[in-house]
Amino acid sequence: MAIILGPNRYGKAETRLVRVTRDGATHHLKDVNVSTSLSGDMEAVHLTGDNTAVLPTDTQKNTVYALARKHGVDQVEDFALLLARHFTTAQQAIRHARVEVEEYAWDRIPVTGHSFVRRGGEVRTCVVHHDRDGRATVVSGLTDLVVLNTTGSEFHGYAVDEYTTLPPATDRVLATAVTARWRHAGDTPSYGDSYERVRSCLLEAFAGTHSLSLQQTLYAMGERALSECPEICEIRLALPNRHHFAVDLSPFGLDNDNEVFHAADRPYGLIEGTVLRDDAPEPGFAWE
Repeated sequence: MAIILGPNRYGKAETRLVRVTRDGATHHLKDVNVSTSLSGDMEAVHLTGDNTAVLPTDTQKNTVYALARKHGVDQVEDFALLLARHFTTAQQAIRHARVEVEEYAWDRIPVTGHSFVRRGGEVRTCVVHHDRDGRATVVSGLTDLVVLNTTGSEFHGYAVDEYTTLPPATDRVLATAVTARWRHAGDTPSYGDSYERVRSCLLEAFAGTHSLSLQQTLYAMGERALSECPEICEIRLALPNRHHFAVDLSPFGLDNDNEVFHAADRPYGLIEGTVLRDDAPEPGFAWE
């Protein structure tokens, strides 16, 4: 029996970067979390401890800061592509780079041009791959987009066995925290515009779908995004079902016509699915 080295990569996880752009008295703020991961000719370091091909993870961290200073940070996808191209072209041993970025949004406080308040809500994400041959993939996304419908949701007609206790629902609260990732089919002129369009489609479909199941809502959200955003070809969604149970108030002589709920945090149903165009190009390493 032979023992061999399998796929491997290494990098610097969660480099926190805040970039301030000063335009006179008006300042602009970018707050991101960058993770880099490199792979290539790394057999020697694993098998013999020869570090010749290893670009230190500390250097990867420094590169994030240096390129942010040199080039600024606008759309996170463009910055991730810049970093990935740098690593695969600057180091002979590096054949593939993966860069993941999370963006935390801030809103300007109108009193001054340099005061901000952290925006609640979702975190914008992206994952970029780039290899030595110039092949690149871009997956944009968001996480923790919390949404809720107070009506317009049902769940009944499901499979029943001896352990089933869940009663059918014809009018229930539907709440979830959306994680969505979408693959770009090719060049996207503006990742920022694309992000806003996809986000709007997800919200509109969630609000506009009379839901018979969270699975149905998931598909409707993905279908809307793909129908209205031709620059993307595949979207993957994860929707935890944040259960809201009507509280029994009868012991207190009170009725409860879907007005008072217990919001349970766990356990929760987790609905996941992929929606894609039938002519979507092969993803290659996009989802790795």
